[in-house]
Amino acid sequence: MSLNKLETLKVSGTPEEIGFAVGKNMADSIRETVLPLGEFQQSQRNWKGSSYLKKLDEAARNVFPTYVLELEGMAQGARVDYESLLSWNCRGDLPLLAGANPESAEHAPEGCTTLLYPSAEDADALIAHNEDGPPELDGHCRWLTVTQANGTKFSTFHYPGMLPGHTFSVNSHGLVQTINNIRVDDLQSGIPRHFICRAILDCSTLEEALVHLQRPDRAGGFHHSLGQPSGNNLLSVEAPASACEVKKISRPASHANHLLGEKFSGLSQTITDSSAFRQSMSEKLISESTSPDPKSILFHQPSQGLSIFRRPKDGADDYAFTLATGIPEFPPAELSGRFISTKTNCPHLQIKLDSLREHSLTIQKDS
Repeated sequence: MSLNKLETLKVSGTPEEIGFAVGKNMADSIRETVLPLGEFQQSQRNWKGSSYLKKLDEAARNVFPTYVLELEGMAQGARVDYESLLSWNCRGDLPLLAGANPESAEHAPEGCTTLLYPSAEDADALIAHNEDGPPELDGHCRWLTVTQANGTKFSTFHYPGMLPGHTFSVNSHGLVQTINNIRVDDLQSGIPRHFICRAILDCSTLEEALVHLQRPDRAGGFHHSLGQPSGNNLLSVEAPASACEVKKISRPASHANHLLGEKFSGLSQTITDSSAFRQSMSEKLISESTSPDPKSILFHQPSQGLSIFRRPKDGADDYAFTLATGIPEFPPAELSGRFISTKTNCPHLQIKLDSLREHSLTIQKDS
């Protein structure tokens, strides 16, 4: 068995108990790694105690009170104040203030690349995802499995101090979700986007998930890739605060960190050089592939210049770092996972699923 930086964590109980257990387990990472982050400090300076943050909190409490209890429990377990974790979970919903430090973008990691392959005669459908985030969090994340009192289980790649759901996840109804950040200038007071991601982990169908994503009262948004074994449905959903576009995937596709739909052509957004490169390069590599080969695409890393697999000083105009790679597949099998230690020592999780009645996980050396 190989040493691997990604530890596993299993919790169960009420929302408060689940949050408390997660917060207690990750308390050191939250206090010693998250709280000193430049991105966190900037949001604290700009928004702590503000009426705008209180409105986001109020919207979350009105619609998703159980997830607020989960976040409150997490704060108690980590021994930090609730508002600090709230601002951490709302950082993508908080507008950049006029006169803010122009270098603040350097402290807002732009990341994640997703590949979507529909089923074919000789291949099962799959979603493959690079989870990119702050390099400071490398080694501080968990593969989190949660058993809830409502009967729904889910497993997810989990950041310290965050509500589950904004990375790559799968629940006991076979629903897979992966998330890509987008920077769109349509933020509004409403439900924070991380609460929407968390709600989707409790959905039993894609239709239920789309109800959340089509709400008009969302504060911000993400790109969501959604899949479920029944019918081999794969959906690419661009969901900024002001609208939602759902695309059913009928041929291999990819998505980085900016909106692609024509519906959003008039919407102001930030497209970094890194996102533009990862989008064009992933599309190129997909078009050149004769069969699904997600690992070779997601692990694209030339000797110099921009890359899909993110590492420090890769020449990008942001500072994201590939923390892990997840590849959920859709054959008729129980949930199983393998973390593979690659040559870059990045955790790689391969998931096979149908109803996820059992959660099993092995960690082994890549051969």
